[in-house]
Amino acid sequence: MILFLVAGSLAQEIKTDYDRNAHFSHYKTFSFEKVETKDPLWVDRITAAVGDTLTAKGLTQVASSGDIAIIAIGMATDRQTLDTFYDTYPGGWGWRWGSGYGDATTTTETYTVGTLVVDLFDRKTKALLWRGSVSNTLSNSSTNNIKNFDKSVKKLFKGLPPKT
Repeated sequence: MILFLVAGSLAQEIKTDYDRNAHFSHYKTFSFEKVETKDPLWVDRITAAVGDTLTAKGLTQVASSGDIAIIAIGMATDRQTLDTFYDTYPGGWGWRWGSGYGDATTTTETYTVGTLVVDLFDRKTKALLWRGSVSNTLSNSSTNNIKNFDKSVKKLFKGLPPKT
């Protein structure tokens, strides 16, 4: 039961949306306009993961003035969950018929969730073409966070370009 609750709180969340009138086949190159995060070590990690994923999809990264301009923002927030456990003791009628009494213990679990939001813009028109966000629980291990992040970015862009 505890593992089920923990697994549920650690679930990855991916959201995407896009301009239904955009012709994604017209875009061949991309460049990063801005990558922002509180931890400067993650700027290069975000740029590499997003760049590698888009390159694998057939787009070419250029230093500036790509057909698609990318803005990516990474953030981390602390969240809490409450877990309540019950210890029930038999009352006057026993276990089967109820009337038990007991104690309840509630604990608070604090965990950190990292979120990456990526926007793809048409450089010429400045119109938003695609927006995606991925959120996942962070661990205390930088190595695990990087591995999970790279997998998350691949999942984030799985549906790009959208099928029209």
